[in-house]
Amino acid sequence: MSKLFRNTLLLAIIQPVPLTAAVPTAADNAILASAADAKPVVAETVERNNVQPFLGNKGKFVTAVHSEVSFEVELQGSGVAGTAPKFGPLLRGCAMGETIVASTSVAYAPVTNGHESLTLHWYIDGIRHLMTDAKGTVAFTLNAKGIPVMKYTFTGLYSTPTDTAMPSGANFAGFLDPKPVNKQNTTTFSLHGFTAAVESFDLDLANQVVYTNRPNSESIRITERTPTGRIVMEHPDTIAAKNWADSVVNNTSGALSIVHGSGAGKIVEFSGPKLIPRSMDFSEQDGIAMISVDLDVMPNAGNDEFILTFK
Repeated sequence: MSKLFRNTLLLAIIQPVPLTAAVPTAADNAILASAADAKPVVAETVERNNVQPFLGNKGKFVTAVHSEVSFEVELQGSGVAGTAPKFGPLLRGCAMGETIVASTSVAYAPVTNGHESLTLHWYIDGIRHLMTDAKGTVAFTLNAKGIPVMKYTFTGLYSTPTDTAMPSGANFAGFLDPKPVNKQNTTTFSLHGFTAAVESFDLDLANQVVYTNRPNSESIRITERTPTGRIVMEHPDTIAAKNWADSVVNNTSGALSIVHGSGAGKIVEFSGPKLIPRSMDFSEQDGIAMISVDLDVMPNAGNDEFILTFK
Protein backbone atom coordinates (compact mmCIF):
# COMPACT_ATOMS: atom_id res chain seq x y z
CA MET A 1 0.00 0.00 0.00
CA SER A 2 1.38 3.42 -0.94
CA LYS A 3 2.12 6.17 1.53
CA LEU A 4 0.38 9.57 1.40
CA PHE A 5 2.90 12.38 1.52
CA ARG A 6 0.18 14.82 2.55
CA ASN A 7 -0.31 12.79 5.74
CA THR A 8 2.67 14.50 7.33
CA LEU A 9 3.44 15.94 10.76
CA LEU A 10 6.49 17.87 11.99
CA LEU A 11 7.31 18.13 15.69
CA ALA A 12 10.16 20.29 17.01
CA ILE A 13 11.45 20.68 20.55
CA ILE A 14 14.54 22.18 22.18
CA GLN A 15 17.04 19.43 23.01
CA PRO A 16 18.90 20.28 26.25
CA VAL A 17 21.31 17.30 26.29
CA PRO A 18 23.66 16.59 23.34
CA LEU A 19 23.18 13.19 21.68
CA THR A 20 20.00 12.61 23.70
CA ALA A 21 16.72 13.01 21.87
CA ALA A 22 14.12 15.19 23.53
CA VAL A 23 10.53 13.91 23.47
CA PRO A 24 8.00 16.25 21.85
CA THR A 25 4.22 15.94 21.95
CA ALA A 26 1.75 16.62 19.18
CA ALA A 27 -0.22 18.90 21.49
CA ASP A 28 2.71 21.18 22.42
CA ASN A 29 5.31 20.89 19.66
CA ALA A 30 3.52 20.55 16.31
CA ILE A 31 4.77 22.95 13.61
CA LEU A 32 2.47 24.28 10.90
CA ALA A 33 4.83 23.99 7.93
CA SER A 34 4.71 23.89 4.13
CA ALA A 35 7.00 23.38 1.10
CA ALA A 36 8.73 20.51 2.87
CA ASP A 37 11.86 18.90 1.43
CA ALA A 38 13.19 16.13 3.66
CA LYS A 39 16.49 14.34 3.13
CA PRO A 40 16.55 11.72 5.89
CA VAL A 41 19.76 10.13 4.60
CA VAL A 42 22.61 12.34 3.39
CA ALA A 43 25.56 10.00 2.93
CA GLU A 44 29.24 10.82 2.55
CA THR A 45 31.31 8.19 0.76
CA VAL A 46 34.91 7.32 -0.02
CA GLU A 47 35.75 5.66 -3.32
CA ARG A 48 37.98 2.62 -3.61
CA ASN A 49 40.68 2.86 -6.28
CA ASN A 50 42.03 -0.64 -6.62
CA VAL A 51 43.65 -1.75 -9.86
CA GLN A 52 41.46 -4.15 -11.81
CA PRO A 53 41.82 -5.64 -15.32
CA PHE A 54 38.53 -4.24 -16.62
CA LEU A 55 36.60 -0.97 -16.74
CA GLY A 56 33.88 -0.15 -14.27
CA ASN A 57 33.10 1.14 -10.80
CA LYS A 58 35.50 0.13 -8.07
CA GLY A 59 33.03 0.60 -5.24
CA LYS A 60 32.46 3.05 -2.44
CA PHE A 61 32.02 2.91 1.31
CA VAL A 62 29.68 5.12 3.34
CA THR A 63 31.84 7.03 5.81
CA ALA A 64 29.25 9.22 7.54
CA VAL A 65 25.51 9.90 7.44
CA HIS A 66 23.43 12.82 8.61
CA SER A 67 19.93 14.20 7.91
CA GLU A 68 18.59 17.46 6.47
CA VAL A 69 15.16 19.00 6.19
CA SER A 70 13.86 22.26 4.70
CA PHE A 71 10.41 23.80 5.10
CA GLU A 72 8.53 27.10 5.29
CA VAL A 73 6.55 28.58 8.18
CA GLU A 74 4.23 31.56 7.94
CA LEU A 75 5.44 34.61 9.87
CA GLN A 76 3.00 35.94 12.46
CA GLY A 77 2.84 36.57 16.18
CA SER A 78 1.41 34.38 18.93
CA GLY A 79 -1.65 36.55 19.49
CA VAL A 80 -0.57 37.44 23.03
CA ALA A 81 2.01 40.16 23.65
CA GLY A 82 4.97 38.76 25.60
CA THR A 83 4.19 35.16 24.63
CA ALA A 84 6.67 33.41 22.33
CA PRO A 85 5.31 32.18 18.99
CA LYS A 86 4.93 28.42 18.55
CA PHE A 87 7.81 28.47 16.05
CA GLY A 88 10.11 30.12 18.60
CA PRO A 89 12.16 26.91 19.07
CA LEU A 90 12.97 26.94 15.34
CA LEU A 91 14.49 30.43 15.61
CA ARG A 92 16.42 29.35 18.71
CA GLY A 93 17.74 26.35 16.76
CA CYS A 94 19.13 28.82 14.20
CA ALA A 95 21.45 30.44 16.78
CA MET A 96 19.04 33.20 17.73
CA GLY A 97 18.62 34.10 21.39
CA GLU A 98 15.15 34.66 22.81
CA THR A 99 14.38 37.60 25.13
CA ILE A 100 10.90 37.75 26.68
CA VAL A 101 9.47 40.88 28.29
CA ALA A 102 6.32 39.76 30.10
CA SER A 103 3.08 41.05 28.56
CA THR A 104 5.08 43.23 26.15
CA SER A 105 7.35 41.55 23.60
CA VAL A 106 9.47 38.60 22.54
CA ALA A 107 12.68 39.40 20.64
CA TYR A 108 15.10 37.18 18.72
CA ALA A 109 18.66 38.23 17.90
CA PRO A 110 21.72 36.32 16.62
CA VAL A 111 24.09 34.86 19.20
CA THR A 112 27.70 33.72 18.89
CA ASN A 113 27.90 31.28 21.80
CA GLY A 114 25.59 28.84 23.54
CA HIS A 115 23.81 27.64 20.40
CA GLU A 116 20.77 25.50 21.14
CA SER A 117 19.85 22.25 19.40
CA LEU A 118 16.54 20.73 18.37
CA THR A 119 15.07 17.28 18.18
CA LEU A 120 12.86 16.98 15.09
CA HIS A 121 10.30 14.25 14.47
CA TRP A 122 9.10 14.03 10.87
CA TYR A 123 6.16 11.67 10.37
CA ILE A 124 5.09 10.55 6.90
CA ASP A 125 1.98 8.37 7.02
CA GLY A 126 3.12 5.99 9.74
CA ILE A 127 6.89 6.28 9.30
CA ARG A 128 8.94 8.41 11.71
CA HIS A 129 12.21 10.10 10.72
CA LEU A 130 14.10 11.37 13.75
CA MET A 131 16.80 14.07 13.73
CA THR A 132 18.72 14.92 16.89
CA ASP A 133 21.17 17.72 17.73
CA ALA A 134 19.71 19.69 14.81
CA LYS A 135 20.85 23.21 14.06
CA GLY A 136 19.90 25.37 11.12
CA THR A 137 19.55 28.64 9.32
CA VAL A 138 16.58 30.74 8.27
CA ALA A 139 15.70 33.22 5.54
CA PHE A 140 12.78 35.65 5.66
CA THR A 141 10.73 36.62 2.61
CA LEU A 142 8.23 39.48 2.42
CA ASN A 143 6.59 39.83 -1.00
CA ALA A 144 3.96 42.44 -1.78
CA LYS A 145 0.47 40.86 -1.80
CA GLY A 146 2.01 37.65 -0.45
CA ILE A 147 2.20 35.85 2.90
CA PRO A 148 5.40 36.61 4.85
CA VAL A 149 7.33 33.39 5.39
CA MET A 150 10.40 31.97 7.09
CA LYS A 151 12.40 29.40 5.12
CA TYR A 152 14.25 26.99 7.42
CA THR A 153 16.95 24.43 6.69
CA PHE A 154 18.07 22.13 9.50
CA THR A 155 20.94 19.65 9.67
CA GLY A 156 20.85 16.91 12.31
CA LEU A 157 22.27 13.57 13.35
CA TYR A 158 20.79 10.53 11.61
CA SER A 159 18.56 7.98 13.29
CA THR A 160 17.11 4.84 11.72
CA PRO A 161 13.52 5.41 10.51
CA THR A 162 10.85 3.44 12.35
CA ASP A 163 7.30 2.29 11.72
CA THR A 164 5.57 4.56 14.22
CA ALA A 165 1.95 5.60 14.23
CA MET A 166 1.22 9.29 13.70
CA PRO A 167 0.66 10.83 17.14
CA SER A 168 -2.84 12.14 17.71
CA GLY A 169 -3.88 15.52 19.05
CA ALA A 170 -1.73 17.77 16.84
CA ASN A 171 -2.49 21.33 17.98
CA PHE A 172 -1.93 24.24 15.60
CA ALA A 173 -4.02 26.73 17.59
CA GLY A 174 -0.94 28.85 18.33
CA PHE A 175 -0.40 29.56 14.63
CA LEU A 176 -2.49 32.60 13.75
CA ASP A 177 -3.71 33.38 10.26
CA PRO A 178 -0.98 35.50 8.62
CA LYS A 179 -1.50 39.01 7.33
CA PRO A 180 -0.49 39.60 3.67
CA VAL A 181 2.24 42.14 2.94
CA ASN A 182 0.52 45.30 1.67
CA LYS A 183 -0.04 48.98 2.45
CA GLN A 184 -2.69 48.25 5.05
CA ASN A 185 -0.81 45.58 7.01
CA THR A 186 2.83 46.64 6.55
CA THR A 187 2.73 50.04 8.18
CA THR A 188 6.47 50.78 8.18
CA PHE A 189 9.09 49.82 5.59
CA SER A 190 12.18 52.00 5.72
CA LEU A 191 15.73 51.37 4.51
CA HIS A 192 18.43 54.02 4.99
CA GLY A 193 15.61 56.32 6.08
CA PHE A 194 13.97 56.01 2.64
CA THR A 195 10.37 54.78 2.43
CA ALA A 196 10.18 53.12 -0.98
CA ALA A 197 7.29 51.32 -2.66
CA VAL A 198 8.62 47.81 -1.99
CA GLU A 199 7.85 44.82 -4.19
CA SER A 200 9.88 42.27 -2.20
CA PHE A 201 12.39 41.99 0.61
CA ASP A 202 14.55 39.01 1.55
CA LEU A 203 16.86 38.60 4.53
CA ASP A 204 19.01 35.47 4.87
CA LEU A 205 20.68 34.73 8.22
CA ALA A 206 23.11 32.49 6.30
CA ASN A 207 24.43 30.41 9.16
CA GLN A 208 27.24 28.05 8.20
CA VAL A 209 26.04 24.71 9.59
CA VAL A 210 28.75 22.04 9.72
CA TYR A 211 28.36 18.30 10.28
CA THR A 212 31.48 16.53 11.52
CA ASN A 213 32.20 12.85 12.18
CA ARG A 214 35.57 11.97 13.71
CA PRO A 215 36.76 9.39 16.24
CA ASN A 216 35.16 10.30 19.59
CA SER A 217 33.10 13.10 18.03
CA GLU A 218 29.98 13.45 15.89
CA SER A 219 28.28 16.83 15.97
CA ILE A 220 26.36 19.62 14.25
CA ARG A 221 27.87 23.08 14.73
CA ILE A 222 27.27 26.61 13.52
CA THR A 223 30.69 28.08 12.80
CA GLU A 224 29.87 31.37 11.05
CA ARG A 225 27.06 33.57 9.75
CA THR A 226 27.15 36.08 6.89
CA PRO A 227 23.67 37.64 6.67
CA THR A 228 22.59 39.21 3.39
CA GLY A 229 19.48 40.88 2.05
CA ARG A 230 17.85 41.95 -1.19
CA ILE A 231 15.18 44.56 -1.79
CA VAL A 232 13.19 45.17 -4.98
CA MET A 233 11.40 48.52 -5.08
CA GLU A 234 10.10 51.19 -7.39
CA HIS A 235 12.81 53.50 -8.68
CA PRO A 236 12.94 56.75 -6.67
CA ASP A 237 11.24 59.70 -8.36
CA THR A 238 14.51 61.63 -8.31
CA ILE A 239 18.16 61.01 -7.55
CA ALA A 240 17.86 63.75 -4.94
CA ALA A 241 15.24 61.66 -3.14
CA LYS A 242 17.63 58.69 -2.85
CA ASN A 243 20.83 57.91 -4.74
CA TRP A 244 21.29 54.17 -4.33
CA ALA A 245 24.22 54.11 -6.77
CA ASP A 246 26.20 56.46 -4.54
CA SER A 247 25.34 54.32 -1.54
CA VAL A 248 26.95 51.34 -3.28
CA VAL A 249 30.03 53.28 -4.40
CA ASN A 250 30.56 54.94 -1.02
CA ASN A 251 29.96 51.85 1.12
CA THR A 252 27.16 53.69 2.89
CA SER A 253 25.43 51.93 5.77
CA GLY A 254 21.95 52.64 7.03
CA ALA A 255 19.24 51.22 9.22
CA LEU A 256 16.32 48.92 8.42
CA SER A 257 12.89 49.25 10.01
CA ILE A 258 9.88 47.08 9.14
CA VAL A 259 6.62 46.92 11.09
CA HIS A 260 4.04 44.38 9.94
CA GLY A 261 0.65 43.68 11.49
CA SER A 262 -1.44 45.44 14.13
CA GLY A 263 -2.92 44.65 17.52
CA ALA A 264 -1.30 43.23 20.64
CA GLY A 265 0.46 39.95 19.95
CA LYS A 266 0.08 40.36 16.19
CA ILE A 267 2.87 42.82 15.38
CA VAL A 268 6.16 41.69 13.83
CA GLU A 269 9.11 44.09 13.64
CA PHE A 270 12.45 43.81 11.82
CA SER A 271 15.25 46.18 12.76
CA GLY A 272 18.90 46.35 11.75
CA PRO A 273 21.51 49.06 12.39
CA LYS A 274 23.86 48.68 9.40
CA LEU A 275 22.79 47.44 6.00
CA ILE A 276 25.25 48.22 3.21
CA PRO A 277 24.21 48.14 -0.49
CA ARG A 278 26.64 46.05 -2.54
CA SER A 279 25.12 46.10 -6.03
CA MET A 280 22.07 47.32 -7.88
CA ASP A 281 20.25 46.54 -11.10
CA PHE A 282 17.11 47.60 -12.94
CA SER A 283 14.00 45.78 -14.10
CA GLU A 284 10.50 46.55 -15.28
CA GLN A 285 7.18 45.52 -13.81
CA ASP A 286 3.86 46.50 -15.38
CA GLY A 287 5.69 49.30 -17.15
CA ILE A 288 7.13 50.68 -13.89
CA ALA A 289 10.89 51.08 -13.47
CA MET A 290 12.14 48.92 -10.59
CA ILE A 291 15.47 48.85 -8.79
CA SER A 292 16.99 45.86 -6.99
CA VAL A 293 19.66 46.30 -4.33
CA ASP A 294 21.75 43.53 -2.76
CA LEU A 295 22.68 44.16 0.86
CA ASP A 296 25.24 43.09 3.42
CA VAL A 297 23.59 42.91 6.85
CA MET A 298 26.32 44.06 9.22
CA PRO A 299 26.71 43.98 13.02
CA ASN A 300 27.17 47.19 14.94
CA ALA A 301 28.21 46.25 18.49
CA GLY A 302 28.02 42.54 17.69
CA ASN A 303 25.18 40.01 17.69
CA ASP A 304 22.84 42.79 16.55
CA GLU A 305 22.80 42.48 12.74
CA PHE A 306 19.03 42.35 12.95
CA ILE A 307 16.43 41.85 15.63
CA LEU A 308 13.08 40.20 15.09
CA THR A 309 10.52 41.38 17.64
CA PHE A 310 6.97 40.20 18.28
CA LYS A 311 4.71 42.62 20.15
